Amino acid sequence: MKTLGRHIVAEFFGCEGAAIDDLARVEAWMLEAAAAIGATVVSSAFHRYAPQGVSGTLLIAESHLSIHTWPEYGYVAADIFTCGGLDPRPGFEWLGRAVGATASRMQELVRGLPEHVAEGALLLPSDVVIFGS
Repeated sequence: MKTLGRHIVAEFFGCEGAAIDDLARVEAWMLEAAAAIGATVVSSAFHRYAPQGVSGTLLIAESHLSIHTWPEYGYVAADIFTCGGLDPRPGFEWLGRAVGATASRMQELVRGLPEHVAEGALLLPSDVVIFGS
């Protein structure tokens, strides 16, 4: 199947609030997630909100990764969008371990032109994967 890209929409639960409120730590985790998928980082932008929470984006040569944290809920949301044949799943797995999630879930979208994406490559309930520790 020829695709233009793969996109993971991820959620992580039960994360330690202080850790996911640390801008430098969150940015380092995202850089490691990019390395886990073999991506080439072009630039990054991260911001810490008052009183809490971090948002950030990595622009990669193969698309992007983004994250937003809600320390008060122990919750992290992230997107990993890859092109060029990169598999985003190792980045998802890395982030789950890094944020210390007690549970996580993700949905994966296969992106591409209709003539290149096999029938059934659209997001279906059976494509939802739930990980827990």
